[in-house]
Amino acid sequence: MKTVALRGLLALSLLLQGPVALAEDEGDLSYRHFVDSPRRIKCLYGYVAEKTGDHVSAVRIFEDCIARWNDVYSMIWLAQMLESGVGVAHDEARAARLMERGAMSDEVGGYATLARYHWGMALAQGRGVDADPVRARHWLQRAADEGDVMAADALLRWGEAD
Repeated sequence: MKTVALRGLLALSLLLQGPVALAEDEGDLSYRHFVDSPRRIKCLYGYVAEKTGDHVSAVRIFEDCIARWNDVYSMIWLAQMLESGVGVAHDEARAARLMERGAMSDEVGGYATLARYHWGMALAQGRGVDADPVRARHWLQRAADEGDVMAADALLRWGEAD
């Protein structure tokens, strides 16, 4: 009984101290632990930071991952933030440059394929760049050939519009 009461008081005291006190005790499983980490796994934690509303940490993580490892996953997420203007200034041109950079990756499949789809859509819709239907089709076809269903669907819809 005493143990339960003590745990309850401890939990209550932590809640009353607010999120700062909790953040200090999060340990190495928290995304905050990875903001300044030299380990590549931090790139995945940028997503957690973004989804929990810590846009500053997310941007720091994504920018570092792009600079250190040319990480396509981070390029896509940072581009999405820039396109939406959530947590950062709205900048479609920079978002498009990041998608293009990701599309140029030597990787086949995975995040590089997703970047190729997004780059193709940016070219198709003129988001952050001048519209270029020929280049858009090229990138969408490449993404579709690598298995991206959204790219294949976009090409089908495009064909129906012709």
